[in-house]
Amino acid sequence: MQQIFYVLCYLSFLLILGVFIKSKVKVFQELFIPASVIGGFIGLILGPEVLGRIFSFSLPVTWLKEMALLPGILIVPVVAAVPLGLEFKGSNGKGVVRDVGIMGGILFVVTFLQEIIGYFVNFVCTKFFNIDLYKSFGVELNAGFSGGHGTAGMIGRTLHEMNMDYWALAQGIATTTATFGLIGGILLGIFLINRACRKGETSLLKKPSDIPMELKRGYYTDITKQASIGRETMLSSSIDVLAFHVAIIFSVCGVSYIILALIKKYKVPVLSSFSVWAFAMVIMILVWKAIKKLGLEWCVDTKVKSKITSMLTEFAVVSAVATLPLKAVFSYFVPIMAMMILGFIATWWCIKYFSYRYYKGNYAFERAVAMLGTCLGVFLTGLLLLRICDPEFSTPVLGDYSLGFSLTALMGPILMVSCISLSIAYGPLVPVFLNLGLMVIFLGIIILLDKKGRTA
Repeated sequence: MQQIFYVLCYLSFLLILGVFIKSKVKVFQELFIPASVIGGFIGLILGPEVLGRIFSFSLPVTWLKEMALLPGILIVPVVAAVPLGLEFKGSNGKGVVRDVGIMGGILFVVTFLQEIIGYFVNFVCTKFFNIDLYKSFGVELNAGFSGGHGTAGMIGRTLHEMNMDYWALAQGIATTTATFGLIGGILLGIFLINRACRKGETSLLKKPSDIPMELKRGYYTDITKQASIGRETMLSSSIDVLAFHVAIIFSVCGVSYIILALIKKYKVPVLSSFSVWAFAMVIMILVWKAIKKLGLEWCVDTKVKSKITSMLTEFAVVSAVATLPLKAVFSYFVPIMAMMILGFIATWWCIKYFSYRYYKGNYAFERAVAMLGTCLGVFLTGLLLLRICDPEFSTPVLGDYSLGFSLTALMGPILMVSCISLSIAYGPLVPVFLNLGLMVIFLGIIILLDKKGRTA
């Protein structure tokens, strides 16, 4: 237990070092690279994969093992917290409207497309180029691009629970795709914003201008501009509000571990193969429904919840990057690059096509660039790109985008794990066909939502 504390202290040092380096090095500011990624790479350099090969000094092996497992542990409360406080209502209070539904549909279609590309690359490399890939190779594209560094831990944990000895490699490849997706998504997004601005495709931005320095540095020095962390739903005389929210999330995780242990003890078919975070998500849905039924939703603040999960994600990211198995990842260089290049092209083409088709005259570009950021990085990447186009968030894009993303946040992880199980059992083509079928279904849903929206 004390060793875990030492590891967290070391990761905290890397995070602070990442913040300091980003505040001083302009290139990291221009690329909008998060401090956790910078700190993670510093940890990678200090580890056995880089300096450890040159100097005798290296981190304790036990530390490295704990750090490699940490992303998979932290992703459980992060995923479990997703349903807590979730509402599927637009500003008009009439539920999921056309714009929200179509944005969610587009995000789903891109998810399916990325899964198809990843597993198809696996099939082609294995079948025609005799490249020896593990059976679940391919899920890392969507996990890294649309899921981000935190989801890399989920992939590692899932494979670890399935007793796959390559779980650390898969986690490392997902971390690699997440890093390239994050940086590439920001660079591509900024390039597209400037080009669209010159062509008059942006609704609010009339000329390319310098991005505010605060966005580049990652902090406000002016106290009056600093946002609040959330509502004080509880008084400290009873319980600290952060402790209260953490208690809800971790209690659900604890119950999930108990249920999974019982299921495995009695060898319940199908359910025994599920990961603990899947049970945690289902239980949290039930808990949130019970909270609402009792009229206690006032005690939960989504901003506070988001800050807790963001904190856990920061530690998951820095530990995932710091333990990246460089040698093993480089041995898969060709299929990884093929997967990512195709992923970049297909993701932007798909988003641009559907956005301009279904949102013509309705902030089409702003919607497209927000979804691009999310589908190549994380939700906050899309938020960053949207903020450049819409600094005051005066358009309805943010609300539609947030609710649409919530739909994929619930279903995306389940799809990833399903594809992993199918690929291990039946090969890479089965997930390809599964996602093709789902894509056809969701394309039909998008068309139906569009028709209903036009006739309403």
